[in-house]
Amino acid sequence: MKRDKRIVITYGTFDMFHIGHLKLLQRIKELGDELIVAVSTDEFNQVKGKRTLIPYAQRVEIVENIKCVDRTIPENSWEQKIKDIQKYNIDIFVIGDDWEGKFDFLKEHCEVRYLERTKDISTTKLKQSLSSFLSVSKEDILKAFEVIDILKKDFE
Repeated sequence: MKRDKRIVITYGTFDMFHIGHLKLLQRIKELGDELIVAVSTDEFNQVKGKRTLIPYAQRVEIVENIKCVDRTIPENSWEQKIKDIQKYNIDIFVIGDDWEGKFDFLKEHCEVRYLERTKDISTTKLKQSLSSFLSVSKEDILKAFEVIDILKKDFE
């Protein structure tokens, strides 16, 4: 029996939500009529060895309020994907191309697509930039302001 509506699912942590996340979700939604986003729980992120800055409840609230997202569910384990595909009658599983080939085993349950990520932006890069920024000493920041003040006077 053919259904009228195509259901798409994706999975992610969505920590420090950024434009790359938004553009990926928008492109995923274009592949179907309904988009389900499984957001990794804090406990599952610990299993994956990931440390998040934003707690699960807040990450879910952010993702739920994105116009192209129709439903969110918790991602509690690697193993749940097949059950989710069956439970929600998923037509297409979509994830970023950095996972290329890793979820091909799902092809016997639904279509699997790997989409290109937004260039030059990632949560990892944001965290690295934040770490670098926070490692600048107070003294170096004050010196930079002194230089700015000197330069301002030269242009007055």
